[in-house]
Amino acid sequence: MAKISIDGKEHIVEDGLTIIQACEEVGIQIPRFCYHEKLAIAGNCRMCLVEVEKAPKPVASCSIQVTEGMVIKTESEMVKKAREGVMEFLLINHPLDCPICDQGGECDLQDQAFKYGKCKSEYNEEKRAVSDKYMGPLIATNMTRCIHCTRCVRFLEDIAGTNELGAIGRGENMEISTYIEQSIKSELSGNIIDLCPVGALTSKPYAFTARSWELNHIYSIDVMDGVGSHIRIDTRGNEVMRILPQACQDINEEWISDRSRFSYDGLKYQRLDKSFIRENTALKPIDYRSAIEKAGELIKESDSIGIIIGKLTDVETIFSAKSLLNKIGQGYMDFEVNLHSLVSKCRGDYIFNSKITGIEEADHLLLINTNPRHEAAIINSRIRKTALHNNLKVAFAGPEVDLNYQYQNLGDDSIDILQSILEGESSYCESLESAKRPMMIIGSSVTGDIVNLCKKVAKKYNFISNDWNGFNILHYSAAAVGTLDMGAVNYSLKKKKLANCDTLILFGADDFNIPSGKRVIYIGHHGDKGVYEADIIIPSPAFSEKSGTYVNTEGRVQRTTQAVKHLGDARPEHHIIFDIARELNLDLDIRDLESIRKGMAKSNKIFASDNLWNVVPSEIDLKVTKDVKIKKLNFTYPISDFYMTDSISRSSRVMASCSKENR
Repeated sequence: MAKISIDGKEHIVEDGLTIIQACEEVGIQIPRFCYHEKLAIAGNCRMCLVEVEKAPKPVASCSIQVTEGMVIKTESEMVKKAREGVMEFLLINHPLDCPICDQGGECDLQDQAFKYGKCKSEYNEEKRAVSDKYMGPLIATNMTRCIHCTRCVRFLEDIAGTNELGAIGRGENMEISTYIEQSIKSELSGNIIDLCPVGALTSKPYAFTARSWELNHIYSIDVMDGVGSHIRIDTRGNEVMRILPQACQDINEEWISDRSRFSYDGLKYQRLDKSFIRENTALKPIDYRSAIEKAGELIKESDSIGIIIGKLTDVETIFSAKSLLNKIGQGYMDFEVNLHSLVSKCRGDYIFNSKITGIEEADHLLLINTNPRHEAAIINSRIRKTALHNNLKVAFAGPEVDLNYQYQNLGDDSIDILQSILEGESSYCESLESAKRPMMIIGSSVTGDIVNLCKKVAKKYNFISNDWNGFNILHYSAAAVGTLDMGAVNYSLKKKKLANCDTLILFGADDFNIPSGKRVIYIGHHGDKGVYEADIIIPSPAFSEKSGTYVNTEGRVQRTTQAVKHLGDARPEHHIIFDIARELNLDLDIRDLESIRKGMAKSNKIFASDNLWNVVPSEIDLKVTKDVKIKKLNFTYPISDFYMTDSISRSSRVMASCSKENR
């Protein structure tokens, strides 16, 4: 600890802090443009100058560490004049377009110029103009505004790992640019919009659609992947205008992926706002009450019912659907993506046990049949950060992919690789034996054979100890863990299987291959793949239009917040299930959202209100299922196009542009 003086008051702060960090710790705000706590220090802008005793001139507080006895002044006359001078230089070439700038109301330069700048400019020379750069369909540029803080450059180098931006030219001719004019291909590129302090980089889809003071801010969670990033949904009226990240150090830090940020326009297109029934080959619109009656008739005529849960489905819907199936007394329930190999009574067998923050504690990481760059871009950025700064050694088993950091490629055939590690024949065994906190991350689309081998490897090489659990499954869909927690994967009543079910109820299951000859009731919010063969269609709200519970890949129970009203005749899925049950003369013993959530907690204590927003440590069962002859199959990753993974992103015109641009 170091004892220092700031503005005449003594404080004790941690050793190793920079002056700007120490000032923030004691509640003193230092202006800055280039400094950001998650990026490498650059010291470009000089706006954070402070006076330090015995120093002949002001020093950059972002790059100087505190020392014992240091005396710092942040409001002296020297500091005031220095800040005024720096601000004057920064504004020399900056265009006077604040009234029409899309950053207006959220501009750091505007705010700090008002607080720290002079009331007039003494600069009478010609201003510099810089041509705008093309950075793809997501980022709009006005490079004349750029003050060369290099936040965007450092983010793409340090966090995203794509190195797509840099400075060209020198002196007054310096410009921030892509090296060859092309789209930025990082899955995290939209974060440089938030980082830009001056409006040189703005959101192309959002540009000039709204002003910040017109918007309502609703804090929620993202369901575009299994990470459960915290987000802020900005709305005007009943329309989602944009989505921004909300800081959560345990999950997404301050970032979100481009799909999470920009796919919101898909909430406007191809929406289901009324019910339909298929007559011959055509879909005919009907009222909601008639649709419920027709659905009830279809179920009554059926010998067995199959329920398929989609990737964006909340736990309330899963619980209500399972309750309906139990009351019917026979049938089958499953997730639209095959998770059969992960079904277990032991929760630790199918979640990310180390937690997302645990990545930074690991010293060895073994990735098995997973591409975290596409399946969980935020987690991939955390792995990259740890590999760069904590010397995390990464090895990879499976078809080779570009992860934006160095890794040891063990080969394409993960089964052979795991067997050789288990038998001690792999050169990688030596690294595992020396590891103190080894971690493995397994893709959720693996087969049971691979899960068995992974458990054997975890047991042999001490991936699990008293204070460490390095066995992790990485889920890429928001509803996967919740469906497993509810016991709704491969759930059978009276030994019914999907093949025995003559009627299927799809809850937003758009990536499920419907067997021929089945009658289909589709309940969802988009006219996506699931409606093509539907006999009855009933609209339901999207995640932004209801409050719903989700469980992220690390097993953290979270909840969305309703940001806008649902469209047309849409009803929450649990309301639709109640109405169908009433049509069937069944009593589900649940009446409203509160009773559903009480039932969820009774079914699985993980959904108790005390556990909301928390990760509850789970046991893991390292016992393997009965060994069978291992079949070697050609493994393919579940996400072939990062920008098109679900009904919302597939309906997004912005995501379609990104998909086309990055082919």
